[in-house]
Amino acid sequence: MKTAIKNTAVIILAAAITACCPCRFARKYAKPFEGTTWHLVQLTGRDVHFDPDTFNIIFSDGQLHGKGSCNNFAATYTSTDKEVLSISKIASTRAFCPESKTEQQLFTELDDATHYEITGSMLFLLKNGEIRAIFSAPDDGSSDTKNKKQLTK
Repeated sequence: MKTAIKNTAVIILAAAITACCPCRFARKYAKPFEGTTWHLVQLTGRDVHFDPDTFNIIFSDGQLHGKGSCNNFAATYTSTDKEVLSISKIASTRAFCPESKTEQQLFTELDDATHYEITGSMLFLLKNGEIRAIFSAPDDGSSDTKNKKQLTK
């Protein structure tokens, strides 16, 4: 009888702990992969700080659209419910930009991405398990549809 009570207590405690797990909270309130405007905040382990209107991407219906420092870019992609990601070669305008080296590095990381993870408002692009780029989604209630139109101009 004492063993049954102990086992029941352990099960209840484990259920309570996992129900309060921060990872469940982050997944419950995660931004959707598609339709969200993602702003670059880290590239190859280096924090980056850019104007909010630059270095943005949106995934939608198999199409990736984005804006670098001054160039617009696009690609096609496929993704699975297991967060596997494959992005085609990036096509972009070719204006000379002050951050062209960063743009090219971003294009490389997008081309090489093998999967992604979303935690809350953060999108992590990974290459074979290694984080290569981190994006953040705005929490300010801005319209992602409006942002998508700006990115495709």
